[in-house]
Amino acid sequence: MTENLNKETFFKKVFNYEENKEWKFEGEIPAIIDFYADWCGPCKALAPVLEELSAEYEGKINIYKIDTEAEQELSAAFGIRSIPSMLFCPVGEDPQMAHGALPKKQIEQIISDVLKVEK
Repeated sequence: MTENLNKETFFKKVFNYEENKEWKFEGEIPAIIDFYADWCGPCKALAPVLEELSAEYEGKINIYKIDTEAEQELSAAFGIRSIPSMLFCPVGEDPQMAHGALPKKQIEQIISDVLKVEK
């Protein structure tokens, strides 16, 4: 299951940018953060793909969603200009951003290359 985050849960599970100047990932396993909006067509197309990936990689990666309308401060902190945008957060390395409703195969490639996770 994908989980919606607000600022407080984002700080606990992903990154507290008010306390840390440098990136410090709080998660124990890699994560994908999906920045989306309810009105966004490509975001709606991406949502079931992320649900599938969440089930297929259960226990290996966490997939979180951030509503850019409700969490404007979080969106601004990451310079989100277009949605959907996904932040791939490996453990112990800097995160990487990808923009657009990527096909499942491409997301799986990023999971393998950036998050270093296989099914």
